[in-house]
Amino acid sequence: MGNAIQQGLGWGARARDWADANEPAWSEVFAAVLDRTGATAGTVMLDVGCGAGGALALARQRGATVSGLDASENLTTIARERLPGADIRTGDMEDLPFDDGAFGLVTGINSFQFAETPARALAEAARVCRKGGVIGMMTWGPPEECQLLSMVMPAIFPLSPPSAPGAKPMLSLARDGTAQALFGQAGLDLETCSAFAAPLEFPDLGTAVRAILSASSRAIAHSGDAEVRDAATATLRPLVREDGRVRLDNTFVLAAARR
Repeated sequence: MGNAIQQGLGWGARARDWADANEPAWSEVFAAVLDRTGATAGTVMLDVGCGAGGALALARQRGATVSGLDASENLTTIARERLPGADIRTGDMEDLPFDDGAFGLVTGINSFQFAETPARALAEAARVCRKGGVIGMMTWGPPEECQLLSMVMPAIFPLSPPSAPGAKPMLSLARDGTAQALFGQAGLDLETCSAFAAPLEFPDLGTAVRAILSASSRAIAHSGDAEVRDAATATLRPLVREDGRVRLDNTFVLAAARR
């Protein structure tokens, strides 16, 4: 549970900014994942790493019955407010507090790779997925195809504390063979793995900056709010469009297996 505690503290440090500034920008990403994993009316869905419930809200609009789990109590509190009646829990994705075979669809949208052992998190997703159901995992695509990773985050990462010696690089399904190996370790036969393009779009520069800071708790703790805010503003300002909106074009990779 130690990794989950640390992840929860980090992602939930600015939960309201995450919910109000960051998650709305992901609407096209969420919709693409729901389309590709078959979230429709009647689907019983669990989103692992659900944050403030952005993907679940879209799934509910499609008629799905939704549940969620996140490591941050700050974020799950907001998700419960937004999704009355949904089963939203705070916990560890490597030890899901749900029954075997409870769901027809289990998603991890930019989440499973943050587990201490991602294969274990996938195996837990498989355990709570019913026979014939779908387990979907989404990560970022190649950094050079992601404006957030190639243009914005290089200004933020140096403001964070150095990684611990021997720390593993962030897992990405964009690397050849990674999805096949990871799903195999979880006891799953990979069914599909494909890339898709989707933007992150913000209504204005101020909202975009708030969104970046909501995911930059380590940098803020290490270098201070003002320095991180200045870095984010400087890198995002050239991306402001004539209408004032900020759009970051990105590629994502979605891998899925059937239970």
